Amino acid sequence: MVKPATALRRPRSRDAAGLPAVTPEKIIASALALTARHGLDGWTLRQLAGEVDAYPAVVYHHVGDREAVVAGVVDRVIGLLPVPEPDLPWREWYRAVLADLRTLLTGYPGVARRLALFGPTSAAAALTDHGMRTLQAGGFGEEAHTVHQLLLTTACLFVSTEDERHRNAELKERNVELMTQYRDDNDRPGLAAFGSALFDLLNDPRRRASYFADLYDYAVQRCLDGVACRLSGLQERRSRANPGPGSVPGSTGWSC
Repeated sequence: MVKPATALRRPRSRDAAGLPAVTPEKIIASALALTARHGLDGWTLRQLAGEVDAYPAVVYHHVGDREAVVAGVVDRVIGLLPVPEPDLPWREWYRAVLADLRTLLTGYPGVARRLALFGPTSAAAALTDHGMRTLQAGGFGEEAHTVHQLLLTTACLFVSTEDERHRNAELKERNVELMTQYRDDNDRPGLAAFGSALFDLLNDPRRRASYFADLYDYAVQRCLDGVACRLSGLQERRSRANPGPGSVPGSTGWSC
Protein backbone atom coordinates (compact mmCIF):
# COMPACT_ATOMS: atom_id res chain seq x y z
CA MET A 1 0.00 0.00 0.00
CA VAL A 2 1.32 3.43 -0.94
CA LYS A 3 2.17 5.52 2.10
CA PRO A 4 0.69 9.06 2.05
CA ALA A 5 3.38 11.67 2.47
CA THR A 6 1.15 13.69 4.79
CA ALA A 7 1.37 10.91 7.38
CA LEU A 8 5.15 11.17 7.65
CA ARG A 9 6.60 12.58 10.85
CA ARG A 10 10.38 12.69 11.08
CA PRO A 11 13.33 14.74 12.32
CA ARG A 12 14.63 17.41 10.01
CA SER A 13 17.71 15.30 9.22
CA ARG A 14 17.26 12.08 7.24
CA ASP A 15 20.58 10.87 8.63
CA ALA A 16 19.32 11.41 12.16
CA ALA A 17 16.19 9.45 11.33
CA GLY A 18 18.23 6.62 9.82
CA LEU A 19 16.69 7.16 6.38
CA PRO A 20 18.62 6.70 3.13
CA ALA A 21 19.26 9.73 0.97
CA VAL A 22 16.67 10.63 -1.66
CA THR A 23 18.22 10.82 -5.13
CA PRO A 24 16.83 11.37 -8.63
CA GLU A 25 17.72 7.74 -9.36
CA LYS A 26 15.66 6.50 -6.42
CA ILE A 27 12.71 8.72 -7.33
CA ILE A 28 12.57 7.50 -10.94
CA ALA A 29 13.05 3.88 -9.85
CA SER A 30 10.13 4.20 -7.44
CA ALA A 31 7.98 5.87 -10.11
CA LEU A 32 8.87 3.02 -12.47
CA ALA A 33 7.70 0.49 -9.88
CA LEU A 34 4.46 2.43 -9.35
CA THR A 35 3.89 2.48 -13.11
CA ALA A 36 4.36 -1.28 -13.31
CA ARG A 37 1.72 -1.74 -10.61
CA HIS A 38 -0.78 0.99 -11.40
CA GLY A 39 -0.01 2.35 -14.86
CA LEU A 40 1.59 5.64 -15.85
CA ASP A 41 -1.56 7.60 -15.00
CA GLY A 42 -2.40 5.59 -11.90
CA TRP A 43 -0.25 7.30 -9.29
CA THR A 44 0.16 10.80 -7.89
CA LEU A 45 3.23 12.78 -6.94
CA ARG A 46 2.12 12.56 -3.32
CA GLN A 47 2.01 8.77 -3.55
CA LEU A 48 5.46 8.76 -5.14
CA ALA A 49 6.75 10.89 -2.29
CA GLY A 50 5.36 8.33 0.13
CA GLU A 51 7.22 5.58 -1.72
CA VAL A 52 10.56 7.32 -1.21
CA ASP A 53 9.63 8.26 2.36
CA ALA A 54 9.85 11.99 1.73
CA TYR A 55 7.73 15.06 1.13
CA PRO A 56 6.52 16.07 -2.36
CA ALA A 57 8.80 19.11 -2.19
CA VAL A 58 11.77 16.74 -2.12
CA VAL A 59 10.61 15.14 -5.37
CA TYR A 60 10.22 18.60 -6.91
CA HIS A 61 13.69 19.52 -5.74
CA HIS A 62 15.43 16.46 -7.20
CA VAL A 63 13.42 15.81 -10.39
CA GLY A 64 10.66 18.37 -10.91
CA ASP A 65 6.88 18.20 -11.29
CA ARG A 66 4.93 15.09 -12.21
CA GLU A 67 5.48 15.67 -15.92
CA ALA A 68 9.24 15.65 -15.35
CA VAL A 69 8.96 12.39 -13.41
CA VAL A 70 6.82 10.83 -16.15
CA ALA A 71 9.39 11.83 -18.75
CA GLY A 72 12.04 10.16 -16.62
CA VAL A 73 9.96 6.99 -16.39
CA VAL A 74 9.44 6.86 -20.15
CA ASP A 75 13.16 7.36 -20.72
CA ARG A 76 13.96 4.60 -18.23
CA VAL A 77 11.56 2.17 -19.95
CA ILE A 78 13.01 2.91 -23.40
CA GLY A 79 16.46 2.37 -21.95
CA LEU A 80 15.43 -1.19 -21.03
CA LEU A 81 14.70 -2.12 -24.66
CA PRO A 82 17.32 -4.42 -26.22
CA VAL A 83 18.65 -2.80 -29.41
CA PRO A 84 20.20 -5.17 -31.98
CA GLU A 85 23.30 -4.14 -33.87
CA PRO A 86 22.53 -2.45 -37.22
CA ASP A 87 24.19 -5.17 -39.27
CA LEU A 88 20.97 -7.19 -39.52
CA PRO A 89 18.70 -6.96 -42.59
CA TRP A 90 16.11 -4.25 -42.00
CA ARG A 91 13.12 -6.60 -41.73
CA GLU A 92 14.84 -8.97 -39.32
CA TRP A 93 16.00 -6.01 -37.22
CA TYR A 94 12.53 -4.50 -36.85
CA ARG A 95 10.87 -7.85 -36.29
CA ALA A 96 13.18 -8.44 -33.31
CA VAL A 97 12.84 -4.91 -31.92
CA LEU A 98 9.06 -4.79 -32.20
CA ALA A 99 8.65 -8.19 -30.55
CA ASP A 100 10.75 -7.04 -27.60
CA LEU A 101 8.93 -3.69 -27.54
CA ARG A 102 5.54 -5.25 -26.79
CA THR A 103 7.02 -7.47 -24.08
CA LEU A 104 8.56 -4.41 -22.45
CA LEU A 105 5.68 -1.95 -22.80
CA THR A 106 2.96 -4.27 -21.55
CA GLY A 107 4.85 -4.34 -18.25
CA TYR A 108 4.44 -0.57 -17.88
CA PRO A 109 0.86 0.35 -18.86
CA GLY A 110 0.45 3.84 -20.27
CA VAL A 111 3.99 4.23 -21.58
CA ALA A 112 3.00 2.95 -25.04
CA ARG A 113 0.31 5.63 -25.35
CA ARG A 114 2.79 8.30 -24.35
CA LEU A 115 5.28 7.10 -26.96
CA ALA A 116 2.61 6.89 -29.67
CA LEU A 117 1.46 10.45 -28.99
CA PHE A 118 4.75 12.22 -28.46
CA GLY A 119 7.46 9.89 -29.70
CA PRO A 120 10.62 8.84 -27.90
CA THR A 121 13.19 11.25 -26.51
CA SER A 122 16.97 11.18 -26.65
CA ALA A 123 16.82 8.02 -24.51
CA ALA A 124 16.00 6.23 -27.77
CA ALA A 125 19.16 7.47 -29.48
CA ALA A 126 20.60 3.99 -30.06
CA LEU A 127 17.21 2.67 -31.21
CA THR A 128 16.82 5.50 -33.72
CA ASP A 129 20.41 5.37 -34.94
CA HIS A 130 20.51 1.60 -35.48
CA GLY A 131 17.05 1.47 -37.01
CA MET A 132 17.79 4.27 -39.46
CA ARG A 133 21.06 2.67 -40.45
CA THR A 134 19.38 -0.64 -41.28
CA LEU A 135 16.74 1.15 -43.35
CA GLN A 136 19.31 3.23 -45.20
CA ALA A 137 21.37 0.12 -45.93
CA GLY A 138 18.18 -1.58 -47.10
CA GLY A 139 17.58 1.07 -49.75
CA PHE A 140 14.80 3.24 -48.31
CA GLY A 141 16.72 6.47 -48.89
CA GLU A 142 14.85 9.60 -47.83
CA GLU A 143 11.85 7.53 -46.70
CA ALA A 144 13.83 5.78 -43.95
CA HIS A 145 12.70 8.34 -41.36
CA THR A 146 9.02 7.88 -42.26
CA VAL A 147 9.27 4.09 -42.24
CA HIS A 148 10.91 4.12 -38.81
CA GLN A 149 8.14 6.31 -37.42
CA LEU A 150 5.41 4.23 -39.05
CA LEU A 151 6.62 0.95 -37.58
CA LEU A 152 7.29 2.20 -34.05
CA THR A 153 4.13 4.31 -33.81
CA THR A 154 1.93 1.49 -35.10
CA ALA A 155 3.44 -0.91 -32.58
CA CYS A 156 2.93 1.55 -29.71
CA LEU A 157 -0.67 2.21 -30.75
CA PHE A 158 -1.48 -1.50 -30.65
CA VAL A 159 0.06 -1.87 -27.18
CA SER A 160 -1.78 1.26 -26.04
CA THR A 161 -5.05 -0.27 -27.24
CA GLU A 162 -4.24 -3.42 -25.30
CA ASP A 163 -3.58 -1.33 -22.17
CA GLU A 164 -6.93 0.43 -22.50
CA ARG A 165 -8.84 -2.79 -23.06
CA HIS A 166 -7.33 -4.29 -19.94
CA ARG A 167 -8.32 -1.17 -17.99
CA ASN A 168 -11.87 -1.44 -19.31
CA ALA A 169 -12.21 -5.22 -19.45
CA GLU A 170 -15.94 -5.26 -18.65
CA LEU A 171 -16.78 -2.87 -21.48
CA LYS A 172 -14.66 -4.87 -23.90
CA GLU A 173 -16.31 -8.15 -22.90
CA ARG A 174 -19.77 -6.62 -23.20
CA ASN A 175 -19.09 -5.32 -26.70
CA VAL A 176 -17.61 -8.64 -27.83
CA GLU A 177 -20.60 -10.56 -26.48
CA LEU A 178 -22.91 -8.16 -28.30
CA MET A 179 -21.13 -8.71 -31.61
CA THR A 180 -21.26 -12.51 -31.28
CA GLN A 181 -25.06 -12.30 -31.28
CA TYR A 182 -24.94 -11.44 -34.97
CA ARG A 183 -23.32 -14.74 -35.97
CA ASP A 184 -26.63 -16.13 -37.26
CA ASP A 185 -27.74 -12.96 -39.05
CA ASN A 186 -28.60 -14.30 -42.51
CA ASP A 187 -29.49 -10.83 -43.80
CA ARG A 188 -25.98 -9.51 -43.12
CA PRO A 189 -23.55 -12.30 -43.96
CA GLY A 190 -20.48 -10.12 -43.45
CA LEU A 191 -21.58 -9.18 -39.94
CA ALA A 192 -22.50 -12.81 -39.29
CA ALA A 193 -19.00 -13.93 -40.32
CA PHE A 194 -17.45 -11.39 -37.96
CA GLY A 195 -19.67 -12.44 -35.07
CA SER A 196 -18.98 -16.11 -35.76
CA ALA A 197 -15.22 -15.51 -35.72
CA LEU A 198 -15.51 -13.73 -32.36
CA PHE A 199 -17.66 -16.53 -30.98
CA ASP A 200 -15.09 -19.14 -31.99
CA LEU A 201 -12.33 -17.05 -30.43
CA LEU A 202 -14.18 -16.67 -27.14
CA ASN A 203 -14.69 -20.41 -26.90
CA ASP A 204 -11.09 -21.34 -27.59
CA PRO A 205 -9.09 -20.80 -24.35
CA ARG A 206 -5.72 -20.96 -26.10
CA ARG A 207 -6.61 -18.39 -28.77
CA ARG A 208 -8.36 -16.17 -26.26
CA ALA A 209 -5.32 -16.13 -23.98
CA SER A 210 -2.97 -15.20 -26.82
CA TYR A 211 -5.36 -12.82 -28.60
CA PHE A 212 -3.46 -9.59 -28.00
CA ALA A 213 -0.07 -11.12 -28.74
CA ASP A 214 -1.40 -12.70 -31.93
CA LEU A 215 -3.09 -9.49 -33.08
CA TYR A 216 0.06 -7.50 -32.40
CA ASP A 217 2.22 -9.97 -34.30
CA TYR A 218 -0.23 -9.95 -37.22
CA ALA A 219 -0.20 -6.14 -37.34
CA VAL A 220 3.60 -6.02 -37.23
CA GLN A 221 4.00 -8.61 -39.99
CA ARG A 222 1.46 -6.91 -42.26
CA CYS A 223 3.15 -3.54 -41.71
CA LEU A 224 6.49 -5.10 -42.61
CA ASP A 225 4.88 -6.64 -45.72
CA GLY A 226 3.60 -3.22 -46.76
CA VAL A 227 6.97 -1.58 -46.17
CA ALA A 228 8.69 -4.34 -48.18
CA CYS A 229 6.25 -3.72 -51.02
CA ARG A 230 7.03 0.00 -50.88
CA LEU A 231 10.74 -0.80 -51.04
CA SER A 232 10.15 -2.81 -54.23
CA GLY A 233 8.44 0.22 -55.71
CA LEU A 234 11.31 2.51 -54.75
CA GLN A 235 13.84 0.13 -56.27
CA GLU A 236 11.81 -0.14 -59.46
CA ARG A 237 11.55 3.64 -59.70
CA ARG A 238 15.32 3.94 -59.42
CA SER A 239 15.73 1.22 -62.02
CA ARG A 240 13.51 3.12 -64.47
CA ALA A 241 15.41 6.34 -63.77
CA ASN A 242 18.70 4.55 -64.45
CA PRO A 243 17.87 1.69 -66.85
CA GLY A 244 20.49 -0.96 -67.29
CA PRO A 245 20.91 -3.86 -69.69
CA GLY A 246 17.89 -6.16 -69.66
CA SER A 247 15.46 -3.67 -68.12
CA VAL A 248 11.77 -4.11 -68.96
CA PRO A 249 10.05 -0.91 -70.20
CA GLY A 250 6.74 -0.14 -68.54
CA SER A 251 7.26 -2.30 -65.42
CA THR A 252 5.72 -0.69 -62.33
CA GLY A 253 7.40 -2.65 -59.57
CA TRP A 254 4.13 -2.95 -57.59
CA SER A 255 3.43 -6.62 -58.22
CA CYS A 256 3.62 -7.30 -54.46
